[in-house]
Amino acid sequence: MVGQETTLQRDCKATLIPAGDEALLPAGTPLEITQALGGSLTVRCGGGLYRIGSEDVDALGAEIAESFGKAGEVEATEMGNAPFREEMVWDALRTCFDPEIPINIVDLGLIYDLRVEKCGQDHHKVGVKMTLTAQGCGMGPAIAADAKAKVETIASVEEAEVDIVWDPQWTPHMISPEGRKVLGLD
Repeated sequence: MVGQETTLQRDCKATLIPAGDEALLPAGTPLEITQALGGSLTVRCGGGLYRIGSEDVDALGAEIAESFGKAGEVEATEMGNAPFREEMVWDALRTCFDPEIPINIVDLGLIYDLRVEKCGQDHHKVGVKMTLTAQGCGMGPAIAADAKAKVETIASVEEAEVDIVWDPQWTPHMISPEGRKVLGLD
């Protein structure tokens, strides 16, 4: 799918990267898929990068929507209804990706703090403090909302809160060994 060129079959909502501004890409727009990770697509069109959410993947055609949907099904079924473990939250966060960098937000070193509070027999509240690779990145709210939604897919998570913080400032040294391998830094 990555590297595939296609034409939008219908008008499509998208988010301009890195500004975070909402855009409407018209039917007939040619584009190239540059990343298909974490339930969204990053596409290049008209000299810019855009993020297209899973709810609009069908605008890229039936074949792409079908192959994209199968990848998402695997992600969702991995959460299941197993007894709660903190590692489930980390796994959920590993399904969130920066739309410009093909590394999940955990291995990118963006998660600074994770707190779990038990509230009842099988219910938990989760608090996450995360940062971004650059303070001017307009995609922060979208990435944080994605992280919140993914954590809340865990059956025993009653509520999740994701806050963006800037201290300490992120540096590439915070990328995990796994992330460094993906980027070819090791």
